[in-house]
Amino acid sequence: MKPIKLKIKTKTQKYSIIIGSNLINNFNRIIKKNSINFNKCLCLIDKKVPKKLIYSIKKSLKNKQIYFKYFKANEKNKSQKTVNQILEILLNKNFSRKDCLISIGGGITGDVGAFSASIFKRGLQFINVPTTLLSQVDSSIGGKTGINSKYGKNLIGSFYQPKIVLSDMIFLNTLPKREIICGYGEILKHSLIADKNFYNFLNKNFLDILKIKSPVIEKTIFKSCKIKKNFVEKDENERNLRKTLNFGHTFGHAFEATLGFSKKLNHGEAVILGINTALNFSLFEKLLNKRDHISVINHIRKFKLPFSLKNYFTPKDIKKIIFFMNKDKKNITEKINLILLRKIGHTIIDKTYNQKNLEIFLNKELSNK
Repeated sequence: MKPIKLKIKTKTQKYSIIIGSNLINNFNRIIKKNSINFNKCLCLIDKKVPKKLIYSIKKSLKNKQIYFKYFKANEKNKSQKTVNQILEILLNKNFSRKDCLISIGGGITGDVGAFSASIFKRGLQFINVPTTLLSQVDSSIGGKTGINSKYGKNLIGSFYQPKIVLSDMIFLNTLPKREIICGYGEILKHSLIADKNFYNFLNKNFLDILKIKSPVIEKTIFKSCKIKKNFVEKDENERNLRKTLNFGHTFGHAFEATLGFSKKLNHGEAVILGINTALNFSLFEKLLNKRDHISVINHIRKFKLPFSLKNYFTPKDIKKIIFFMNKDKKNITEKINLILLRKIGHTIIDKTYNQKNLEIFLNKELSNK
């Protein structure tokens, strides 16, 4: 299938997302074609990315001066310590603002790389090569960067757009099923917040998406990216409309933090669990009609996606979950700001709730009744 190009235009940057197969073998030609120039680059690489694919990138960039930084991409390493290690290399090797940092990995790698690029000499050129389904459909788009702290997820960061995003299907074929499901959570979210027809497409094509079948997978990634593009272009710095993209995330991020970012629940699974919880809370608050609620809940259960809080938490965890929900970036008062669903394709933003409301709801979700 011929590569698909999606152009992003924000107030600060214009760049392309290119979706296709074997893009990394033509890395140098693609960046030249898109007027991206540099002599020196640092490749920040998730250790899980197959070395033969890294070699393809290295071979394509043989005329550049390349440095490599491998790291174990997990939520605990999404930290200031890792950023400092990257900055040390950039400073030691005397990188200029015209040089480039290339992220090769999933969402964590992209977030850490982009944040480092944004603060080095107030802005180093940045290229994102997302290697997971989750990063290809979500985190590589829109310029959000961030690292974690003991107070919660992504609370330190910036908005910094890449020069280009190369989403190569060749990486997806190396992923385990759990990682594909992880990315599917963001795809499902995009359909629920913006496009019922896309939701129906997912209902019909889920198994082909899971198997990374072409051209279904390329169409799915393109459509998901296009939905996010529409929000990002209208509200680059998340002042209003872009908050919609956080549907399921206030719960999901709190679930991850409550479990100490353990392997028991990865980010995409936490998002699906968060979506399920947000759907139930939308129904609990009589905002969502029962027909749409049943449809989405059945979709989540039919394809055996994470749905039960009881598999991860007990009522004893509720106060901790609420603590991390209180730290969410969308909150501007003591109340907790949630994105909820009115019907498939339509959300309600900036609904706020006090802790008592949420404690009652979560007790109900985690009760044995």
